[in-house]
Amino acid sequence: MLGTAAALPLAVHAQQTARVRRVGWLSPGSGTSDENFLASFRDGLRELGWVVGQNIAIEPRWAEGRFERLPDLAAELVRLKVDVIVAAVTQASLAAKHATGTIPIVMVGVGDPLGSGLVDSLARPSGNVTGPSSMLAEVSKKQLALLKETVPRASPVAVLWNPANPVWQAAALRETEVAARAMGLRLQLLEARGPDELEGAFTAMTRERAGALFVPADIIFVRHARQMADLAARHRLPAMYGFREHVEAGGLMSYAASFSVIFRRAATFVDKILKGAKPADLPVEQPTKFELVINLKTAKALGITIPQSVLQLADEVIQ
Repeated sequence: MLGTAAALPLAVHAQQTARVRRVGWLSPGSGTSDENFLASFRDGLRELGWVVGQNIAIEPRWAEGRFERLPDLAAELVRLKVDVIVAAVTQASLAAKHATGTIPIVMVGVGDPLGSGLVDSLARPSGNVTGPSSMLAEVSKKQLALLKETVPRASPVAVLWNPANPVWQAAALRETEVAARAMGLRLQLLEARGPDELEGAFTAMTRERAGALFVPADIIFVRHARQMADLAARHRLPAMYGFREHVEAGGLMSYAASFSVIFRRAATFVDKILKGAKPADLPVEQPTKFELVINLKTAKALGITIPQSVLQLADEVIQ
């Protein structure tokens, strides 16, 4: 009994002094836009035995929509000597890679890891970057095809993109233009860097008589999902979005890889790295689940009947 009693303080001391691992979270978004993504990531960590506040801590750095801040925020995480950096989407991942060649980086939701120069190979990344990606080219084609099937006579299709997010958005535009040419669709490209430019962009869509709207995924636009849905309703534009949050806010439809699954999978990469795995030995994952979400209430307000062929594909229908 004495031996057991003597060992107890030592066990308690070991628990108190056990190293808490630190994960940097780098994102062009904000605490609001990243809320669901961060929750999914934490859930994934918890399933693997990592509890925030006990054996792991998250150091968030948000650019609040100002992409030019990402390099400084990445450098700040490097100075903190975090154990691993989780970088949300392409620009943040590039900023993290430029800031460090030694701290492991888990990129999340990058559409083209090879084309953006983040990894040399999907099977063997070879550097300090790996993680779960999204499939940009395939998704862009499917998004535009679903929009065309839903509103077949809509032309031109307005494409709203964010020039402040140049690497991802330029790639998304390229794929969208390729898909549009194959479908015989005419596009109208419009820019918006933030909420102050949205009103003008939607006014231009109406002036050019756009028949529908396509919004490639952009984490900044998630912050303004309600405003965008309201503007689309006011201008009577059926819209396809790259995040389901837009549809939950009143947008018509979205098609994308499940970002909640992708961020949960990021936790698996972090877990393996914290247990000794090297990013170079962890293959980049491509998504296996894509979600089509449709808001029937919005469709009714716009006077649109969603074709049965599209409804049958829906993973979720909001009534």
